[in-house]
Amino acid sequence: MAADTSVDILQKVLENEILQSTKVVEEHLDAEIQKLDQMDEDELERLKQRRLEALKKSQQQKQEWLSKGHGEYREIPSERDFFQEVKESKNVVCHFYRDTTFRCQIMDKHLTVLAKKHIETKFLKLNAEKSPFLCERLRIKVIPTLALIKDGKTQDYVVGFTDLGNTDDFTTETLEWRLGCADVINYSGNLMDPPFQSQKKYGTSFTKLDKKTIRGKIYDSDSDDD
Repeated sequence: MAADTSVDILQKVLENEILQSTKVVEEHLDAEIQKLDQMDEDELERLKQRRLEALKKSQQQKQEWLSKGHGEYREIPSERDFFQEVKESKNVVCHFYRDTTFRCQIMDKHLTVLAKKHIETKFLKLNAEKSPFLCERLRIKVIPTLALIKDGKTQDYVVGFTDLGNTDDFTTETLEWRLGCADVINYSGNLMDPPFQSQKKYGTSFTKLDKKTIRGKIYDSDSDDD
């Protein structure tokens, strides 16, 4: 009974927050409409020019990203290429994979979609077996692992599928949410509401890298060895 009461209270609080947020948005829109109604032709023209300049700047930024290899999910051949690629871009997601690991193929599918959607971020893949120095430096022990890099520094990791609902059937939206939590993409959803269901079962705490590491060897996340 007490649990039901707590749920009801929480639901009412959330409903109230939604209503308050909606009210704020409506008031903002009303103020913007009123401001436009009060503008003369010169002010409207200046507003139009500012918006055109912003659009032009946005297009220039897009072209710059594309010129640096954003907008596609691609493999880099060596560790040396990794350092150059990371140096060029503010936000980078790098998938450390192995050909024989089935879960890497699952990750590939989702990253291909996200690379096209989030051109503000560079999406790469690197064969872990061909990059032993980098794997040692970044403490890559479980495959697949995503290294999430901002401003040339590795800020976070997605190790296996633990943070993605602990299932091979996670959605692209779930991975997108996880990358948004790391602030490595421009995420427009609610970070407090993970797309995967049954949060009570899976939880939303992130994997710590040292939980699944065994010194000196790289393990598949879909293997029973770890």
